[in-house]
Amino acid sequence: MKAIQILAISMLACLFLAAGPAGAADVAKIGVIDFQKVISESEAGQKVQEEIQKKGRQMESELQEMAKEIEELDKQLSRDAMVMSKEKRQQKQRELEIKKYDLQSRQREYENEFRQMQSKKVGALRDEILALAEQIGKKEGYLLIIEKNAAVYYPSAIDMTDKIIRKYNERNPA
Repeated sequence: MKAIQILAISMLACLFLAAGPAGAADVAKIGVIDFQKVISESEAGQKVQEEIQKKGRQMESELQEMAKEIEELDKQLSRDAMVMSKEKRQQKQRELEIKKYDLQSRQREYENEFRQMQSKKVGALRDEILALAEQIGKKEGYLLIIEKNAAVYYPSAIDMTDKIIRKYNERNPA
């Protein structure tokens, strides 16, 4: 993916060079956006991050509660194993194994759910930011707007991240 982005940027650079002096009168406006910064510093991005963290804490709390229950059952089994009947001990061991399996299963389920939620919420935010960047690009006559990660070097003068954050906050107050 990065190779394609670098190739596209290289091709655009070649086009600019090929245009030579004829295109010198028209200054090409190029912008760079740091999406991570927009997401972490915009009001809506901070709200989404807080929602994700809250859900993560809730999931973690539930998993810790399950682990605590397993630990207590294991302690009880270790403590009382000698005085339990064989059937009772086997029943408690099965119960312990089932709870361990349930914990592992729930943990996998929560990890998948968390990743999907994060991907969905951040993806929606990213789509809104891209649409805003495109709108600003068209309105202000930008020839090219790229993501910071796709650029090897760029002067800070073409970084439009703060402008995007400002406009995004105006459009989407928290």
